[in-house]
Amino acid sequence: MTQHVRKPYFVILIMAVITLMLSGTAYASIQDTIEKSFNVKPGGTLNVDTKRGSIEVEGHRGNTVEVKVIREVRTSDKEEARKILEKFPVEFQQRGGDIYITATYEETNIVKKLLNDINKKLRVKFVISVPDVYNVDLRTSGGSIQVRGLEGLVNSRTSGGSLTFDGITGDIEGRTSGGSIKIGNVEGSVDIHTSGGSITIEKAYGEVDAHTSGGSITVHEVMGAIQADTSGGSIKAHISRQPEGPCRLTTSGGSVTVYMADDIRVDVDARTSGGNVHTEFPVTVQGEIKRSRLEATINGGGPELYLRTSGGSIYLKKK
Repeated sequence: MTQHVRKPYFVILIMAVITLMLSGTAYASIQDTIEKSFNVKPGGTLNVDTKRGSIEVEGHRGNTVEVKVIREVRTSDKEEARKILEKFPVEFQQRGGDIYITATYEETNIVKKLLNDINKKLRVKFVISVPDVYNVDLRTSGGSIQVRGLEGLVNSRTSGGSLTFDGITGDIEGRTSGGSIKIGNVEGSVDIHTSGGSITIEKAYGEVDAHTSGGSITVHEVMGAIQADTSGGSIKAHISRQPEGPCRLTTSGGSVTVYMADDIRVDVDARTSGGNVHTEFPVTVQGEIKRSRLEATINGGGPELYLRTSGGSIYLKKK
C-alpha cells in the first residue's frame, strides 16, 4: 500500500526534473564575437551607429582602435541564430583617422517578419578602446552608453538606455529618451537631456546644461554656470567657484537646494508656489519680504541665480 502511494510522487519528481532541463535548454544562447583592430592617429573620431546594443568606449595609450562586438542570440537552434545574425550585419570602415561602425537591419519583407524575434532574442554589446586623445560620436536605438578616460569631444544618443561618462577632458553632449545620466569628472562643458531618469554629476569644470522630464538632478560640484530643470524631482547643486554667467535651477515637482562657497557673488531671484525660501547667507533684500519669495544680493551681487519650484521649498546653504 505504501509503494502505491509513493509511486505518483516519484513520477511527478521525474517530470519536474525533465521540465526543468527542457526549460534550461529553451533559454540557452549562441554567441558570436567580431573583433577588429585599426591603426589610427590621435585626434580622429569614432562613429558608431547601431539599431540596438550597448556601447562601451575607453581610452588607452596607443594608436589603435580595438573593437569587440559581442552578439548573443537567446536560442539553442543554430539555424535560427544564424538567420538572426545574418539579418543584423556589422560593417566597418576607416577614412583616414576616423572609424565608422554601422549595425542595422536589412529592410526586407523577410526581416520584418523576423524583427520580433530579433528584438526579443538578440543582445548586442560593443566594447571599444580608442587612443586617449580621440573624439566619439555614438548612437544606439536600444542600449546604454559608457565613455571613460578620453580627451576629446563626446557626443552620445540613445533611445532606450542610460548614459555614463567619467574622466573626460572635453565637452559632452548626451541625449537619452529612457534612462538615467551619470557623470564623473569632466573638464569641459556638459549638455545632457533625458526624458525618463535622474541626472548625477560629480564634478564639472565648465558650464552645465542638464534637463530631465522624470527625475531628480544632483550636481556635487560645478565650476561654471549651471542651467538645470526637471518636471519630476528635486534639484541639488554645489557651486564651488564664482560663476561667470547666470545660473537657473527650476523644477515642477520638488525642492531646490543650492550649496555655495562663502565668497560667491550673485543676485538671487527665488520663488516657490509650494513652500518657503530659506537662506544661510546674509542678504540685501530688494522689495517686499515674503516667505515664498526672495529677491536679494549676496556678497554685493553678481550673475543672476534664478530658482523656481512649484512643489517644494528653496534652500540656500553654505558649503
